[in-house]
Amino acid sequence: MERNAWRKSSRSGSNGQCVEVRDRGVQVDVRDSKAPAAGTLSFEPAAWEAFVSGIKTDGSRP
Repeated sequence: MERNAWRKSSRSGSNGQCVEVRDRGVQVDVRDSKAPAAGTLSFEPAAWEAFVSGIKTDGSRP
C-alpha cells in the first residue's frame, strides 16, 4: 500500500458503498468514500493488519 495516498478496496463495486484506506506509516486511516469529509477512523498498523487478515481467512465471507 502506498503511503499517504487514499485508495479504495479492490473489492469495491460500482454501488458507491466503499471505504478508502490510507497508510500513514504510524497509523492506518479509514473513511467512507461517499462522505470523505465526515471523518476517519484510525488504527495502529498491527491492529489493521490483524483485521484484514481475519477477513481474508474467514471462510464464511463470500
